Amino acid sequence: MIDIAFNAVHKMFGGNKILNGIDFHISSGERVGLVGKNGAGKTTILKIISGTEHCDEGSVMIRKGATIGYLDQIPVVAPDSMVADVLYMAFAEQFEIYEQMKSLESRLAVATDAGEIDRLLVKYGTAQEMYLRSGGLTIDEKVARVCRGLKISDEFLERDFQTLSGGEKTLVVLGKILLQKPDILLLDEPTNHLDFDSVEWLEEYLMRYKGLVLVVSHDRYFLDRVVSTIIDVENGICESYPGNYSEFFAEKTRRIAAQLALYQQQQKTIKQLETAVHNLREWGKNADNNKFFKRAVNIERRIEKMDKVGKPRLSERGMQLNFADSRSQSAEVISLNNLCKCFGDNVVLNGTNLLVRSGERVALLGKNGAGKTTLLKMLVEEQLPDSGEVRVSAPERIYLEQNVLFADPSRTILEEFRDVVTVTDGEARRILAGFMFRGEDVFKKLQGLSGGEKSRLRLCILMQRPVNLLILDEPTNHLDIQSCEVLEKHLDEFQGTIIFTSHDRYFINLLAERVVELRDGKAISYCGNYEYYREKRQLPQPETKKPPTREKFAGREKKTTVSSCSQNSFRQNQLELKIESTEQRLREIVAIMSAFVNDYVELERLCLEKQQCEQQLDCLMSEWLNGSPV
Repeated sequence: MIDIAFNAVHKMFGGNKILNGIDFHISSGERVGLVGKNGAGKTTILKIISGTEHCDEGSVMIRKGATIGYLDQIPVVAPDSMVADVLYMAFAEQFEIYEQMKSLESRLAVATDAGEIDRLLVKYGTAQEMYLRSGGLTIDEKVARVCRGLKISDEFLERDFQTLSGGEKTLVVLGKILLQKPDILLLDEPTNHLDFDSVEWLEEYLMRYKGLVLVVSHDRYFLDRVVSTIIDVENGICESYPGNYSEFFAEKTRRIAAQLALYQQQQKTIKQLETAVHNLREWGKNADNNKFFKRAVNIERRIEKMDKVGKPRLSERGMQLNFADSRSQSAEVISLNNLCKCFGDNVVLNGTNLLVRSGERVALLGKNGAGKTTLLKMLVEEQLPDSGEVRVSAPERIYLEQNVLFADPSRTILEEFRDVVTVTDGEARRILAGFMFRGEDVFKKLQGLSGGEKSRLRLCILMQRPVNLLILDEPTNHLDIQSCEVLEKHLDEFQGTIIFTSHDRYFINLLAERVVELRDGKAISYCGNYEYYREKRQLPQPETKKPPTREKFAGREKKTTVSSCSQNSFRQNQLELKIESTEQRLREIVAIMSAFVNDYVELERLCLEKQQCEQQLDCLMSEWLNGSPV
């Protein structure tokens, strides 16, 4: 069943045509990602579906009776409403039925006429059935489940909704919409303001969602996990692709390459025919022979009747980053020894050790407030540790902060650049064009720039000197997917060292060779990308791997027959000994590793041995469990 259908939809904004006759349809139960660069019209499409905007031409069909939930809409709430009140607004229908039941109970308490009592009992039974069918008895359980998933604490539930930040309000509205379970779920950047755990919970929730999900997101990892169809909006039109984002990207690249090959082949043919026309006309003039002119006319008609292949629109030229002299002269670029940092009673870093070698790409992860930005600022001496040692051997380093600020926001882009970089006006404009500031863009005021534009300008200014260490704090924030891909390409070509924080799991997967998680003030290393880190982080805790105590094992043996004991007991005892021996070796390795924090080679060897021991322990445990009598 089709829930949404767009037919030749047009939409203008301020003289600019945003949508130019787009067509698509989405069926019930589909999970669809809407992608395209900033300003392509993705949010406009969501607003048209939700009814907050209307198309200028064409038609939009929404299945009759389908309920719609739109994340972008902030509800109107009564003064002094708490966060909990907004979440419980999702159950307005159930609460209305409950009030009807209470009213019927009051009337039944005073009714004396038998006929009236029967009528009231019938109404009460109907209302009670509706209340139960709509899940009235599980309201608190549903709210608690969503609050756990989105990390909404009991203290947060009691906050005044109107005092929340924009991001906090969006988080609460997301929770309310998920509780409503509409037939059509419209989500505009739902992963903003969520930590990794909450995002993964949301992904699992949406993958099980029974209604239609249409989502706009720059989170490519999220799109890969959740959606099964991509609608690409570009130049006012759209095209559908089956599959997730990675499959869409590969297929779009293939289509563009195929179309470009056809276009080039056809242009070559047309050029040959046009050359033939020119030659025939020349021959006709020289020989005074009309046959040559007739043949030329026939070829021209052939060219006119050709089904012309359009030239594919290739991606706009992106940022051009210059990483000259990017190799560090030192093998150890960053060395942090026993760092401690407190903010009042809040202990952020507590004996943190970290070693980063030349050329490594390290992703720094952790919960909000774990100390990621604090640690990065220590690398450029914007923050100082309370105790411990910070050594950075890279002489040329740049730090791209998360929220870029400029000293004089009234300046233009060109003025800010030339104030820092001594070059001619023409050279400045050439360099700025390489960072996607072209034409009149260079005269924009800094105060009017978007977050992505500010980051690009700061990066442009910083990159005008050689660099061998990049320190990046959420570098993909505010960037659209195309800008992220350009940044990834150039960072991949960088020969120096990169340490960065990011909530963009796709970006981490592509760039990181090692993930370092800040947890409880310590730095825990995972020698791999985000997928590896996620896999290892979800393993059971070590204590769950341990076999039962010998007393429990002996108790289970007594329940078996004598022949069973004689066959299995020796083998199981041997496995237990091996398990204990392997666990002992693991404890020894962990103890030894702490003594080699500055010896990268030995630490790497110990990491490898530790992984091998863990794999061996998994195999022994599996064998022990399979051989244990039940």
